[in-house]
Parts: sequence; structure tokens; C-alpha cells
Amino acid sequence: MFEYLLRLGDNSLILSQRLSEWCGHGPVLEQDIALTNIALDLLGQTRMYLTYAGEVEGAGRSEDDIAYFRDAHQFRNCLLVERPNGDFAQTIARQFYFDVFNYYQLKELVHSSDQRLREIAEKALKEVTYHLRFSSEWVIRLGDGTEESHRRMQQAIDLLWPFTGELFTPDTLDTEMQTQGIAPNLLEIKGLWHKKVAEVLQEATLSLPTNDWMQSGGKQGRHTEHLGFILAEMQSLQRTYPGNTW
Repeated sequence: MFEYLLRLGDNSLILSQRLSEWCGHGPVLEQDIALTNIALDLLGQTRMYLTYAGEVEGAGRSEDDIAYFRDAHQFRNCLLVERPNGDFAQTIARQFYFDVFNYYQLKELVHSSDQRLREIAEKALKEVTYHLRFSSEWVIRLGDGTEESHRRMQQAIDLLWPFTGELFTPDTLDTEMQTQGIAPNLLEIKGLWHKKVAEVLQEATLSLPTNDWMQSGGKQGRHTEHLGFILAEMQSLQRTYPGNTW
């Protein structure tokens, strides 16, 4: 259960950190604020997941301890969320792919056999419903916009596609959690995800990638070099002054 909660919390934490990099750098003020608000929503979800993880672990670690005092190989986030922001189209593509997955995952988690996880999912689902609407609308706006925006959005969709397969590839932990009724069936979510993604891309006049080769390893702690740089920035204050409080 601890490992599963880390996967949920780390996905939200790392994507939140990535989105926070846009603060003050958004293409327009409204979207700058929107991305920052989504980052804050994800951070709030992270706190719920990691607080619960600390309680399950029973080692006296707080949400801050788990977030700030683990090394890269101890993180369980999928590779997709640690990808660099790139241009606005790449950020939207990454957000869209994850939002669709997160939306259907949370819709199933509200029926989890674990009461605490159900409560977290119910709150998070309300926020993620907005996240999905935001990213979907921007995929459509950019894809069905100018020649330049269409080109960039298609490039972003193609670039990040190989990082989506890991979301639905169950391992022993996923299977065990599903057997206990705690976690959803990832293969069922895969079908829902593909259907939604295809619908939005069609409306956006974008092509659905056909590449079947997928990256993997993040859920097991095998990450790209990008995560190390994220953690170096995110953890620097706490690592320099451990134990200090405001």
C-alpha cells in the first residue's frame, strides 16, 4: 500500500513541480495563472497521498520527509511527468495525456475498497475534471489553429506518445492492488484513455500516433536524467537546512 501511494503521490508531485516552472513565464497572463493553479491542485493531492503513505509506513515520516529526503531511484512516478516542459504545446500534450489517465483512474478509485483512498479520490476528481477540460481545449485550439500551432501540437503529441504506455502497463504491485479491490484495472483504463485521446485529437485535426514502442521503468524507480535535476532544485532548501521549520 505504501508503494502504491508513492506512485500516486509522486506523479502529482513531479508534474506539479514541472508546471510551477511556468509561473511568470506563461504565454499570456490567464494561462500563466491557470497552469499555476493546476500545479497547486496537484500539490494538494500530493500532500494527501504522501501523508497517508507516511501513516501506512509507520516510520514517523511526514509528507515533507517523504517528498524532500528521497533520492531519484526511490521515486515511483511515471516517466511522462518528469519530461521537460519544452514549448507550450509540449506542456499541453504532457498534461493532456496525464489528465485523461488521471481522470479515469480517479473515477475508479472513488470505488476503492480503501476508505481513505476513496475520500482522497473524491476530492481530487473534482479538480482533475477541470484539468482535463483545460488541456483538452488547448489541444483542440492549437491543433485546429494556425499552421504553426498545428505543426507544433502534432510534434508534441508524437514526441510524448512513447511515454504513455507505462501508465497502463500493470506490474506485480498493480495486480496485487487490483486483486484487493484497492486499485483499478489498468487495462480497462487503457481502453477508455485511447478512446478519449482519439476523440480529442480528431476534433483538433491531429493524427493519433501509431508507434507501439513504449518507454518504461519510472514506476520501478528507473528514471531519466531529468528527475535528478528536478529534485536538485525541489529539495535544495530542505537538504541544506534539514529539520528547520518556518
